Amino acid sequence: MATPHELTRDQARRIAVRAQLLDGDRPTDLLGMLRHVTSLQNDPTAAVAPSAELVAWSRLGSSYRLGDLAAAEAAGQVVELGGMLRPAEDIALYTAEMAAWPGPGRLRDWEESQRDWVEANDGCRRDILDKLYDEGPLPATELPDTTVLPWESSGWNNDRSRRMLIGLMVRRGEVASAGYDGRTQLWDLAERVYPDVPPVPYDEALRIRDERRLRALGIARAKAPELPGDRVDVGDAGEPAVVEGVRGTWRVDPEQVARLDVPFTARAALLSPLDRLVYDRKRMTELLGFDYQLEMYKPAAKRRWGYWAMPILHGDRLVGKLDARAERADGVLRVHAVHEDEPFPDDVRTAVDAEVDALARWLGLAVDPDVGGAA
Repeated sequence: MATPHELTRDQARRIAVRAQLLDGDRPTDLLGMLRHVTSLQNDPTAAVAPSAELVAWSRLGSSYRLGDLAAAEAAGQVVELGGMLRPAEDIALYTAEMAAWPGPGRLRDWEESQRDWVEANDGCRRDILDKLYDEGPLPATELPDTTVLPWESSGWNNDRSRRMLIGLMVRRGEVASAGYDGRTQLWDLAERVYPDVPPVPYDEALRIRDERRLRALGIARAKAPELPGDRVDVGDAGEPAVVEGVRGTWRVDPEQVARLDVPFTARAALLSPLDRLVYDRKRMTELLGFDYQLEMYKPAAKRRWGYWAMPILHGDRLVGKLDARAERADGVLRVHAVHEDEPFPDDVRTAVDAEVDALARWLGLAVDPDVGGAA
């Protein structure tokens, strides 16, 4: 077994920030950035801007324009899979898994249950495919719901049979997201959406996905709890590491370890609450020591930082939260509060204020410093 790298907390933070392209050396190309980070969560919440757009802007700055991701998707350069925007060519890393659905080898109980449910509703599945073949792309509401066995769950998805069947057809590689008409998602036959690229064999694809995920994260756990969207664990990718003051063993990208001797260039960045630097809250707490929760589902009176508070990064430290909302009808980015975890030094405050101004310009809005208002 390889001797683990011994990292300080400062080194671990810098590895994580650099790997997410959030240091002073900004990327300049949207597709190049996406290929590196591997995926962007396509969440539609737009209190400031949709999360994927915010993630792209926080890396690329003013060279990224609102709508560039949608344009790349329309051009076939980007696809959506599992609620994540990915480089189109990466579909080759998922097609073998789709072909093996519901899974290779011995199936777990829930995999057998999904397989049996799809088989029971095979008539509806075929009706959907026929409708898309003739008329696609279409919204889900225009697809037939001829299920004979309804989907049952303990809550959120109960009785949403058509929606659940479409989702499983995506996982089978039969149907794919075909973009949006306004905020309405469209669906089409996967063969008309995905590029015609040869599939990477199943085991090799899983290995490559782990390696690329580690390259994007810099440092991660070999195993981690499952979260909605993309995975946050990396298996055996990279090399083992221990972090001073943090329990357990990590996996680290050796290329990032080799860069630790390169001077770190700091900058300020305003992050989406779904940004990969903070999305795995356990990793965020362990490595970055940041206290944060997304509070959009909390009653307003119980929020500490705001509905869509954006984590504030300065250098290799998360230093606060920006509570702001884009009020497009009024032409303003209304700033309700800048929560400072510790009082900002003058240089940090100047850099953060400049980034708030840059965010407003990118949105085509003016800053309205309504500090103290309610979000």
